[in-house]
Amino acid sequence: MAPYDSDSSGAEDNDFQETNVLLGYASEDAQGEEISRLGGQPEWLDPSKPPSAALARCKVCKDLMVLLLQLNAELPDRYPGHERRLYVFACRRKSCRRKEGSIRAIRGLRVSPDTPAAKETKETKLKEVPALPKASTLGLGEALFGAKPATTSGGNPFASASSSVPSNPFAPKPATSSSAPSNPFATPAPAPALAPEPAPTTATADEASKLPKSFAETLSLNLPPSTPPPPPEPWPETASLPKPYPIRWIAEADYEQLDPEPSLPVQKTQIMDIDSSEGGSSSGGKEDKEVYESTMDTVFQKFADRIGQNPEQVIRYEFAGQPLLYSKSDTVGKMLYHSATATEKVVTSKGIPRCGNCGGGRVFEVQMAPNAIQELETEEDGEGLDGMDWGTVIVGVCERDCQERGVKEGEGGYLEEWAGVQWEELHVKR
Repeated sequence: MAPYDSDSSGAEDNDFQETNVLLGYASEDAQGEEISRLGGQPEWLDPSKPPSAALARCKVCKDLMVLLLQLNAELPDRYPGHERRLYVFACRRKSCRRKEGSIRAIRGLRVSPDTPAAKETKETKLKEVPALPKASTLGLGEALFGAKPATTSGGNPFASASSSVPSNPFAPKPATSSSAPSNPFATPAPAPALAPEPAPTTATADEASKLPKSFAETLSLNLPPSTPPPPPEPWPETASLPKPYPIRWIAEADYEQLDPEPSLPVQKTQIMDIDSSEGGSSSGGKEDKEVYESTMDTVFQKFADRIGQNPEQVIRYEFAGQPLLYSKSDTVGKMLYHSATATEKVVTSKGIPRCGNCGGGRVFEVQMAPNAIQELETEEDGEGLDGMDWGTVIVGVCERDCQERGVKEGEGGYLEEWAGVQWEELHVKR
């Protein structure tokens, strides 16, 4: 956490900025935590029904990957009755690093058949739910998960909420079925005469292509993915899995507190007049004006400052919030760093690819911080210098929290979500 003077006055305490980003810290001591952690082997919602192993294979070398993060991501206020877990995997092969598909994310979901959320209209669900309350007004677990945490137990804020969690106020009331039976003696109405079936029309590809583009694009969002998911592959026995990273439990978490954020340096244009009248130049007179622009990367500067104030953080969590970008110039940075106005740019989730299962939008949920690498590679026998070299791993999830197709109510399903990897830049312009 950011250092502070415990003897400071209340006025001075107010200088600290508290955000809605929940920071998770790793520890060798589980402190009662059973799910959220770095490393180890994945634990599925139903151990007897694991996902297809194809979801955890490297897209480069096709080898099975190892677990980086397993997170209890239940949000009872937003998705009541949804048992949610997030998994992030990475390939151990050095030849696959910095290549797309060498880090993947999975969302596990099991929906209780008794929850009203299973009957909600998912298309409007996210719009109906308000933003998370400010951390300063509620406790840690209450603000994010709707459950009041114990004040001294130091329990895991990522644990699922208890049965005392209030029901979702935005869930529609169940429809009241009519108790009046139909009249068994009523004479059935005669069936209407069937109209003659119209002759089939031949719609050509040229006619279809004349549809407005906006309509075609809108329609395509409701269609199944163009490419089917990979065929199911049995999850292998533990003995045949690659060597896992050591387990580090995410048993402690707190909302991010920052020192007053200094104004970032503005990129300026400097103009220099060079007088060469005494330099013997053949051209004589003054040289033309030369323009020098600052190369300061303000996005990386913000990343370094935020991480530096809480250097032991391993994850940053804020559902539907804004990720902290490591760079604005790589593929992920260009995807998420958008122009809000002519003079201002913001980080949004608009650039994250849509859900391949339901076609809905995706939102940011969690990202891994650089200190997670140190925690994971603590027992790598000096291989850390040649180990993982990402700056951050950003996970975007379906805003509808959709379920895998074909999964029955009460069973667990698994879907791949978006993992945006920003690799460490060896030569960052500062």
